Amino acid sequence: MEILDYAFMQRALLAAVLVGITAPAVGIYLVQRRQALMGDGIGHVAMTGVGLGFLLTWSPVWMATLVSVLGAVLMELIRWYGKTRGDIALAMLFYGGMAGGVMFINLAPTGSNANLTSYLFGSLSTVSESDVTAICVLAAFVVLVTLGLRRQLFAVSQDEEFARVTGLPVRALNLLTAITAAVTVTVAMRVVGLLLVSALMVVPVAAAQQISRSFAATFAIAVAIGVSVTIGGTVTSYYQDVPPGATIVLLTIGAFIVLTAFAAPLARRRARARASAQSAHDPAECAIPGTRGAADEVGV
Repeated sequence: MEILDYAFMQRALLAAVLVGITAPAVGIYLVQRRQALMGDGIGHVAMTGVGLGFLLTWSPVWMATLVSVLGAVLMELIRWYGKTRGDIALAMLFYGGMAGGVMFINLAPTGSNANLTSYLFGSLSTVSESDVTAICVLAAFVVLVTLGLRRQLFAVSQDEEFARVTGLPVRALNLLTAITAAVTVTVAMRVVGLLLVSALMVVPVAAAQQISRSFAATFAIAVAIGVSVTIGGTVTSYYQDVPPGATIVLLTIGAFIVLTAFAAPLARRRARARASAQSAHDPAECAIPGTRGAADEVGV
């Protein structure tokens, strides 16, 4: 294929596959916890890390990872202790992160608004070898956490009180989920962009929930959707010269619409199957002694 002849597209496709795996893998826990917009908030905070990376002439990906992890920890602390003014504190954290990113990148000698735009909305041509290395390391961490601790994370996401009673370290697991989400944001920012990554964490999960009934099936389908749309969006961006992040998100929303359209007839088919199975297991009606003979006598 022509697209694979270019080194930058090879890097972009590899990054796209890793993003397609990691974003829904974390997003399923955020959706269960009703924290679907957490990725969006972390993306705002990560902008400060990108700006600091340019200002200090250090890798923007690693600096964004550090800052977004600190921001995620702070968000969890606010959720635990800031019950009355927590929403205001989170708003200041999100908007401060965005403002800090814009300020730092404009103060940087090599920074510009064009650099910031590539991190906000994704850019295929700017994915470097060092970016790919960082993305591979961070993606491995995300996969290990989301698969290795899936039972514990699912239990905490479903019911924190029940998980606490069973002896699980609820706060530590919540903190780990937030950190993993922060790492996922920095993994995805080179392909999808900081402002759009939350959609890739949430929409594939919501689409998978339309046709699946178990956590394992939802997880697998969401990851399959994520990989499909990231590869499809990256290839479309190359051939049609359109923004990769926007293309990926629109394809994801399209997948959600298609699966939602199939959900209703699928639900009806399942309901009929359950009704048939139930009727097959119902006991046969008991005959009343003597009635059969009487019926035979009158020709029934």
